Amino acid sequence: MPHLPRHPLPMLLAFVLLLLSAATSGAADTIDDSAALGELQRGQGVFLVDIGDPNKLAFYLEVIEGTHANLLRQDVEPDFVLVYIGPSVKYLTSAPDENLEFEHSEALSRIAASTQRLGELGVRQEICAVATRVFGIDNETVLPDLTLVGDGFVSLIGWQAQGYHLVPVF
Repeated sequence: MPHLPRHPLPMLLAFVLLLLSAATSGAADTIDDSAALGELQRGQGVFLVDIGDPNKLAFYLEVIEGTHANLLRQDVEPDFVLVYIGPSVKYLTSAPDENLEFEHSEALSRIAASTQRLGELGVRQEICAVATRVFGIDNETVLPDLTLVGDGFVSLIGWQAQGYHLVPVF
């Protein structure tokens, strides 16, 4: 006679989890944001970008590109503004520090490519002149798809007053 486990609950739970995962695997194609988006036709977001690591900045710019695509996929027109402040500005120049370029050339290339693609998508990108001054970035070397603004915080206040919703990216 086969020996039955004393506590069949773990096996039962495993079986139920297996059934649930099989049932939900087909639903992966229908994952969307319809509950949050409702009847929204235009997604206005102002992204406060303050990242001190070039690899992390490159990653998040690619995520923002994906967010833009995800809104389009769900029939919402993306209307994005990115405001770069703080140490992020060190990575948004055509003339980065030599050590930075040596250590992070791949990330810097990804950042430049993302800012260009975002520009092509119509995303407004602003770079804070206070931050470029603090971090010693020559404003003449700012990447071409960025607009220099006097103060990133002032810009954020203005965009939010115009109905754009804050998306902090740190």
